[in-house]
Amino acid sequence: MARHLITSALPYINGIKHLGNMVGSMLPADVYSRYLRQRGHDVLYICATDEHGTPAELAAKERGLPVDEFCAQAHDAQKAVYDGFALAFDYFGRSSSAENRDITQHFARKLNENGFIEERAIRQVYSPTDGRFLPDRYVEGTCPHCGYDKARGDQCENCTRVLDPTDLIEPRSAISGSTDLEVRETKHLFLLQSKLQHEVEEWVARHEQDWPQLASSIARKWLTEGLHDRAITRDLDWGVPVPADTWPELAAEGKVFYVWFDAPVEYIGATKEWADQNPADRDWKSWWYEADDTVRYTQFMAKDNVPFHTVMFPATELGVREPWKKVDYVKAFNWLTYYGGKFSTSQKRGVFTDQALDILPADYWRYFLIANAPESDDSSFTWEHFTATVNKDLADTLGNFVNRVLSFSRKRFGDEVPAGGEPGEAETRLGEEIASLLAEYETQMEALQFRKAASALRALWSAGNSYLEEKAPWLEIKTDKDAAALTLRTAMNLIHLYAVVSEPFIPSSSAAMRAAFSLPDDTATWTTQEEARTLTTLQPGIPFTVPPVLFAKLTDEDLETYKDRFGGTDA
Repeated sequence: MARHLITSALPYINGIKHLGNMVGSMLPADVYSRYLRQRGHDVLYICATDEHGTPAELAAKERGLPVDEFCAQAHDAQKAVYDGFALAFDYFGRSSSAENRDITQHFARKLNENGFIEERAIRQVYSPTDGRFLPDRYVEGTCPHCGYDKARGDQCENCTRVLDPTDLIEPRSAISGSTDLEVRETKHLFLLQSKLQHEVEEWVARHEQDWPQLASSIARKWLTEGLHDRAITRDLDWGVPVPADTWPELAAEGKVFYVWFDAPVEYIGATKEWADQNPADRDWKSWWYEADDTVRYTQFMAKDNVPFHTVMFPATELGVREPWKKVDYVKAFNWLTYYGGKFSTSQKRGVFTDQALDILPADYWRYFLIANAPESDDSSFTWEHFTATVNKDLADTLGNFVNRVLSFSRKRFGDEVPAGGEPGEAETRLGEEIASLLAEYETQMEALQFRKAASALRALWSAGNSYLEEKAPWLEIKTDKDAAALTLRTAMNLIHLYAVVSEPFIPSSSAAMRAAFSLPDDTATWTTQEEARTLTTLQPGIPFTVPPVLFAKLTDEDLETYKDRFGGTDA
């Protein structure tokens, strides 16, 4: 089987992420990773907290903590939430690791040796009030492109245009709020992206036909506008230091690398962190170095991260002139909105992942978010839509099916899978339908079309309900006990099938469904189409239990409670 390297955009360290962050990167990466593992592939899913740059320093200042202590605490807090969402990372690292520092510095030295880094004197915003230069996010103001008045000095959150602090209109210090700003001269390192333009264009041209239109169009837009040389160092106290053996003057001044220079390197750094935990059995370089023919690399991210992963980091990798693995497929997502307005970590608007887990178990969120993933366009979260989806798909279609079948069978036939008669025409039709729907589900999962995959999964669940309504074992048992037993045995086999194939979406509920049956040596990781046609995994006599309610229906009172807490009007 193939080796699959999977990464999702690194979540910033400056606070718990909202549902938009979750569905735009980490959750779909987890769903895909789980699916590939079940199909027998060798998978390595890597992620990490992005801990450098001004977001970390500003958040630490707000908390009154040293930045390293803040990052350690925030990393643990984020990891706890991701564990709560059942994200099955192979490793969740930290960009402040020694591994990332060493590899980032190696990249910088190689880029310099190859003529792609240049030291330049530039004019930069300085705050006399704060007594320091103000890099990127330390400066806020109005975006010159769209007029958004809360734009940051590195990127406008509203229109996603990349900015320099000096671009902002009416700039102010993010530290003190002072508008008494000056522009002074200082020295920084620049990555000469302009010299790599044609190489990046050729690389993108070889891959963009396979990428979603969203990813390829953003990459092409950046290349059409032309790659500009970009400063890759900052005046900060926290970050990967500029190596003194190569740039002694800048190192003495305390310069560190720009967060967007070292953060993508952390995909490699985190893989080395993973390997360093068990070096005898793990070879990190086999995933990243001279791995083009042996590894399929898929990245997951929201659209605002696409330029950095399709243009800027590939330019870095190309300029290093070493055979580092580059991404094969970029799965880009649009934004999930909250009642038409943007989720925002900085402005605390929308539902955040820790709050979501306080309200309901992770599987409710996992299913809803993936079934409504913003793939082709932005999609809107509303409590009305969420409640309706949970009730219809999870509580009624899946949960009620499981409960009806197992409760009725236990009541009429005891705590073992009943025997009954031989399968007939209805079971044959059902088997063909299930096999066809399973094939569609597999096709969409392999194509990374998550909404379509969710639709196919939902259709699988619905097929069981249609079969149950057609056969009506509660009526069959009055005239033909064996026929009713056959219906219930077939339905139980469907439950087991659902437990296996639903695992990427709803792992906890899938585990509960599988655990309902005392099936010896139940090591199945997937259901073949032949198994789907026959539905005979569970033989008569297998003991079973009725699990607790998988999904509770949400009431009108629940809906109003959620709207009162989080707001429920158009933004």
